[in-house]
Amino acid sequence: MKQPLFGKSLEELLKIVADLSFPSYTAGQIAGWLYRKQASSVGGMTDLSVKFRNLLDERYIVGLSDAVAVQTSKDGTKKYLFPVSAGRKVETVYIPEDKRATLCLSSQAGCRMACRFCITGKQGMNGNLTSTDVLNQLRSLPERALLTNIVFMGMGEPLDNQEEVMKSVEILTSDYGYGWSPKRITVSTVGILPALGRFMERCRCHLAVSLHHPGHEERKKLIPAENRHPVKEIVALLKTFDLNRQRRVSFEYLMLSGINDSQREAREVVRLLSGLRCRVNLIPYHAGAGSEFIPSNGNTIQAFAETLRRKGLTVTIRQSRGFDIDAACGMLTTVRE
Repeated sequence: MKQPLFGKSLEELLKIVADLSFPSYTAGQIAGWLYRKQASSVGGMTDLSVKFRNLLDERYIVGLSDAVAVQTSKDGTKKYLFPVSAGRKVETVYIPEDKRATLCLSSQAGCRMACRFCITGKQGMNGNLTSTDVLNQLRSLPERALLTNIVFMGMGEPLDNQEEVMKSVEILTSDYGYGWSPKRITVSTVGILPALGRFMERCRCHLAVSLHHPGHEERKKLIPAENRHPVKEIVALLKTFDLNRQRRVSFEYLMLSGINDSQREAREVVRLLSGLRCRVNLIPYHAGAGSEFIPSNGNTIQAFAETLRRKGLTVTIRQSRGFDIDAACGMLTTVRE
């Protein structure tokens, strides 16, 4: 069975050309066709010799896959369904705004984190995506030329599939790949240790940590990973890194009525994050069918935000998009397929 070239790092391409007894510079040529010239077939890589193209074509394909379905929200958000490895599928969200266009990438089919408020977590874990699967969501997006930002906030926990996600980020940001600035990419995580430390050391992309409650006992009821990866240890780790304006760290906080939205919890968030250069993103909760949670009302969210701001934290209240097509935060799933 032929293997995909798309999603290979330069190091992997160098090994491929070495195995075929071709000069090392041909690896750079292949990378150029894959990521800059957007070749869809080996035969289209016309600056490679016919002999090499034929040898390459015997073993490899480019390996792209078009979306098999799309839904469009009344706010312009689009949710695409992409096939991935082993016959699975994932959802990917394109979010157009005034001067931004963001792509929300999935890194796993399903998720093993089992966060109580997340529909993806209720699906369970169906497998990791390869870098081919991850990057195909961008490459095969009809609106890819309009993109300004990428967020790894779709299905799955990126740091639970760290090597493939990091390879994808390398290709996105490297000169041989797409050449994106790391400042245009955000990776979201519940906080997996020690993978988080490796991410901070190896990658300059922005980081978003799913907080959702400042207390250990309360957070682990929402996010079971708190048992093994306590948020206090996550914050302590982040404080060991030099966080400047080139690397943004944010904490995502889903506003749940009667669960995490009181002034007491606001003050606990301030104490937890004291001394850490970061921002807090407050996210209005959108209840799906059968949800056990109730959204906080607007006045409660505003009061929570003001308490954080008075104590010196940078706070934003995120406007959710795509709720009517189940594309908002925590609503992606393929169990309906």
